[in-house]
Amino acid sequence: MIAAETFASGESPMHRLDPRIKIISATVFAFTTALASSFPAMFAALGASLILIAVSGLGLRPVLIRLALVNGFILFFWLVLPLTVAGHPYMQIGPLTLTREGILLSAQITIKSNAILISMIALLATSSISTLGHALNRLKVPDKLVLLLLLTFRYIFVLEQEYQRLRRAIRIRGFTPGTNLHSYRTYAYVIGMLFVRAAARADRVHQAMLCRGFRGKFYSLRTFSLGTSDWLWAAAVGIMIISVGALEWSSYL
Repeated sequence: MIAAETFASGESPMHRLDPRIKIISATVFAFTTALASSFPAMFAALGASLILIAVSGLGLRPVLIRLALVNGFILFFWLVLPLTVAGHPYMQIGPLTLTREGILLSAQITIKSNAILISMIALLATSSISTLGHALNRLKVPDKLVLLLLLTFRYIFVLEQEYQRLRRAIRIRGFTPGTNLHSYRTYAYVIGMLFVRAAARADRVHQAMLCRGFRGKFYSLRTFSLGTSDWLWAAAVGIMIISVGALEWSSYL
């Protein structure tokens, strides 16, 4: 298993769920949460995503690490939006004025982003990329898009290995990075060589695939079938999504 598929192995109900149900549920849940604007609906979406992550049986630490990476980026919204969004003044800090609308917008982005990310981890990260790719194919997603997804995920790690090999090569030759023209030129050479090696590797891989009878589509021996548990989980996730939508709708009444 590729290292990036940290959550793909497990025996929880979420791991056993049909990947087609996962993809459809994650997509609808993400859109419903993203379109929500009332705090009751957003907190309901966050609560639903926490239920999903609890059912998936994933380790708390790796999940929190991924949340920390996203929330580190969201922190910039908290530093900028309260100061730049026009609205009623909420707090004065020296020459800076924080607006109520900016704070509320930052809170909305934070809640919705975490709810969507947690649900994606629970629903999609509990399946391997190859499984999701074949499930997308069963859902009538075009073959070329599925092929692009599978090849991109597979060979992005190959490119990372090539980069590490080039990096070790320049370090062995005594290269010390710095803020000077020599360092910038060296990194430019490394990036250029990385593209050259990537093109050469892609050509070799393509020729190897053609020799093995590749005709533009990956085939899977696995068959997907919906069982009773799949339908029950689909209904449960559907109730969560409908609840979020109902809370959002009630805010307009």
